[in-house]
Amino acid sequence: MAETKREIERKYESDDSGLPDLTGAAGVAAVLDKGLVELDATYYDTADERLTAASLTLRRRTGGSDAGWHLKFPVAPGVRDETRAPLSDTVPEEIAALVRSRVRGAELIPLVRLRSARDVRHLVDAEGTLLAEASLDTVTAERLTGKRRAAQWTEIEVELADGGDPALLDQLEKRLRKAGVRPAASPSKLARALELTAGRRRGGKTGPPLPVTAGDHVLAYLRAQRDALVELDPAVRRGLPDAVHRMRVATRRARSTLRTFGTVLDRTVTDPVGAELKWLAGELGVDRDQEVLADRLKTALDALPPALVTGPVPERLTAWAGARQGGAHAHLTGVLDSRRYLTLLDTLDALLADPPLRKAAGKKPAKPLGKAVRKDEKKLTAVLEHALALPPGQDRDLALHEARKKAKRTRYAAEAGTQALGAPAQGLTGAVKSLTTLLGDHQDSVMARRTLLELAAVAHAAGESTFTYGVLYAREEARAAALEAELPGRWKKIKTGAAG
Repeated sequence: MAETKREIERKYESDDSGLPDLTGAAGVAAVLDKGLVELDATYYDTADERLTAASLTLRRRTGGSDAGWHLKFPVAPGVRDETRAPLSDTVPEEIAALVRSRVRGAELIPLVRLRSARDVRHLVDAEGTLLAEASLDTVTAERLTGKRRAAQWTEIEVELADGGDPALLDQLEKRLRKAGVRPAASPSKLARALELTAGRRRGGKTGPPLPVTAGDHVLAYLRAQRDALVELDPAVRRGLPDAVHRMRVATRRARSTLRTFGTVLDRTVTDPVGAELKWLAGELGVDRDQEVLADRLKTALDALPPALVTGPVPERLTAWAGARQGGAHAHLTGVLDSRRYLTLLDTLDALLADPPLRKAAGKKPAKPLGKAVRKDEKKLTAVLEHALALPPGQDRDLALHEARKKAKRTRYAAEAGTQALGAPAQGLTGAVKSLTTLLGDHQDSVMARRTLLELAAVAHAAGESTFTYGVLYAREEARAAALEAELPGRWKKIKTGAAG
């Protein structure tokens, strides 16, 4: 079974061969010699180093207290999440799944072998509590592909103890710098090994050229959404907060881009891709919508005075949310493992590599992008004004939900054109985002009321009081009415700003 640990560490190098004495620095009362540990790690990647390009490291390591498979995700400079699984001859499935969006059908092969003699020191306070672990690593690296070059070096590593204050590392670094120790030039042992065994200096990363034409701008925005899908895939699998929502937004942005900028990208080619993105967004919604709805109902219930809560409402709501969410996440994991989803990622790669550009793609961006944004804005106006003309009720709820979808499309179109169109597009993005938030709150209220009716029916059948469900329903109904009353003024303000 895989587990994940947050790892906060810093790496250093020195012209000297030893580890400076850190006693007395940052509250370190004693430095305990824990002896020498022999570590043997083989790093895996695809032949074209897709994991390395994404700053991910996958290794199988023996020796030390944490022998097994380790997959590291970058979180921030010096901070990584390490997912661990027990030793086995092949990559464990729970680890392989977390890199599937990048690996796809490629084979994971041994890339580099690192053998380290680790001289370990524990830095403890006056009570003997572990503050950090410092080590001096003597590393031997061997490239396992191509010409089997080797390299050797020593480095110092300082890792914060679990639950420690990261500020401690800043204080320890001051002592290290005074002793002539400097931060390592490479962010990891693997990065340094690849550089030293490549037979040449590895060049720094260079980004894509700056967008010039309309096609450049659209493709840059679409590429960013493809990258977000790939990057968020493992976060969704791990159940990280907000990951499903962010992945769903990236999916919608990509689909909206293909639909809005039909004068730039040929829709006879992109419409099938858009259909698959719509499918993925729907699958992501199974988990996300359930998560939002459960949080909303729990918050509303917690806000009620105890006298208004009759019957086992909290227990029933918790059971409903837990059962639905657990099933939804299992279903979503299956979707991310499916051939259909992986084929969609491959299709997006191919589309970006060889885009179906139309004539407008080669033009200066302002005119074609501005025209596309205005077209979406006009559609939003028509749908929203139709909804506002309807009396309160189911038809208006449906029309407002449609307006919300049009508002999102307008917002994403403006986002995609912001770099080319400047302040007007940026202003429209912010204004329509506020409208989308209001309409989203309204739709959440519609769904909450529907769910409360279902829960009340189940409670009634079990002989329980349905009073509390009725109170929650009435509050949601009042909330929706207030939002609908606010909407005309909000929309008038947006229209006036857009016109100005």
